[in-house]
Amino acid sequence: MSAFDTPTPAGTAGQQWNAQDYAIDAGFVPLLGGAVSRLLDPRAGERILDLGCGDGVLSTELALSGAHIHGVDASPELVIAARARGVDAQVMDGHALSFDSEFDAVFSNAAVHWMSNPDRVMEGVRRALRPGGRFVAEFGGHGNVATIIAAVQGARVAHGHGASAFQWYFPTADAYADRLRQHGFQVQLIECTPRPTALPAGVAGWLRVFAAPLLDDLPAEARATVREAATALLAELPRNAAGQPLADYVRLRVLARRR
Repeated sequence: MSAFDTPTPAGTAGQQWNAQDYAIDAGFVPLLGGAVSRLLDPRAGERILDLGCGDGVLSTELALSGAHIHGVDASPELVIAARARGVDAQVMDGHALSFDSEFDAVFSNAAVHWMSNPDRVMEGVRRALRPGGRFVAEFGGHGNVATIIAAVQGARVAHGHGASAFQWYFPTADAYADRLRQHGFQVQLIECTPRPTALPAGVAGWLRVFAAPLLDDLPAEARATVREAATALLAELPRNAAGQPLADYVRLRVLARRR
């Protein structure tokens, strides 16, 4: 997912979301959000901000609790898709949240790693929360999709393009916990866990949806060539019983409260 009437937000340069492609090639993202949703434990009547709501699939599930869900995302295309599902959603940069003590909780699934300035994100999250409000998130942790990134960078170099300077924000649990405390949060749970993740649309589908920031400096033909070469390099990824390749996902999950 992503983080939303603003210029292209920092940290998502080169990433354009297409709602149809996202549903086809990245539909596993909200499906794997069950654990962090349970950690949130939404309650009837609560106001919850879904930071990086994407196409709203998980937002609609959270709303079944009776909580009032407000979604924000950097992608106008995905916000349109979320609204079509009935989600109260708006375009907003995750680095520039404009809320002030309005929410009982801020929730985020698979979005924070797209936001390149975590301090600005934390400032906005803390400001959006009421005192004692909780921040519950899951996103890429240290080492997330390292094998895929290495294959893309290797394919770039092999075809004479040099490595991309782009990096997602994949912190360690200790580093993220320290940062949260510095921003006035009490950390109640934080863990970084490997989670091999099946790619139903294969490596090519993953690269098509997610790898644009690693390739956006290249002409279209070169991007296609690098994607094909990276797909070939990743042909030996382990597979599940259904024959789907398993990406080396690492997830950082956190529950923290505003002091």
